[in-house]
Amino acid sequence: MTSLPFRDRLARHLWRLTPQRTLSDFIGWWASVNVPKGLHSRVLETFVAKYKIDVSEAELPLLAYPSVNEFFTRKLKPGVRPIDPDPASIVSPADGKIVATGLVSATGTIEAKNIALTTAALLTDEALAKKFVGGAFAVTYLSPRDYHRVHTPAAGSVLCWHHVPGQLFPVNEATVRREPDLFARNERFVSVFEGDVGTFAVVMVAAVGVGHVTAAYDPEVQTHKNAPAGQVLTKVFATPPHLGKGDEVGIFHLGSTAIILFEPGRVILEPTEAAKPIRMGERVGRLAR
Repeated sequence: MTSLPFRDRLARHLWRLTPQRTLSDFIGWWASVNVPKGLHSRVLETFVAKYKIDVSEAELPLLAYPSVNEFFTRKLKPGVRPIDPDPASIVSPADGKIVATGLVSATGTIEAKNIALTTAALLTDEALAKKFVGGAFAVTYLSPRDYHRVHTPAAGSVLCWHHVPGQLFPVNEATVRREPDLFARNERFVSVFEGDVGTFAVVMVAAVGVGHVTAAYDPEVQTHKNAPAGQVLTKVFATPPHLGKGDEVGIFHLGSTAIILFEPGRVILEPTEAAKPIRMGERVGRLAR
């Protein structure tokens, strides 16, 4: 790892000492508490102003949300995130910034600026990881201002999910730079699909302040309650639920990152500028022909 400036080394040391789970539980609890009537408008309006959130897209008026978490996990008005209609298109799973795209290397490594991790470590499933060697990947960072529901990049049936407990470091650019293998160390929820594009995965990487992740296709998923410390939980569906392109996969209850992975030769992702803003449903690639 490249030598870091003193400020980064200090921040890394402090975050490693921070009781991340306790801090995240507290933030999640605070965000879920109904705001007292006398403070309701001030708290929500301050939150909106701080992060420059476009409230006109929200399904409900701002003050109809009783808590910060209810607003943070808001649905959007119908039609404000149209799904690219081309049957051959691959779409962005989330609002945010695309921070990395490319092909998984022959050694199963995802490599991009400040990012280097193996799919085996990310997925904690060696057989599944091998499927993605040579395949396309994309990493999208969701900031606090973004819509925080994650959707499918293509149609498919959910074969299984993995909940992988882990750390809860922030996932901003500075932390990604100073924490090796960050995405394979933070807690994450992996949904594995099978569709016309073959096998693909949608990985929701949690971060500090994320109260928990829930899955739209399985009400059993409550990541802040499900797994004993350090134990990976897996569910294989006898009857796989089917999701269309752009259907909801799950919700970040405060913050983080979505990673999509495809088998080799199945998908061609379009070239993109680093940190390019993207909206859920916008075309990011196409089926390989």
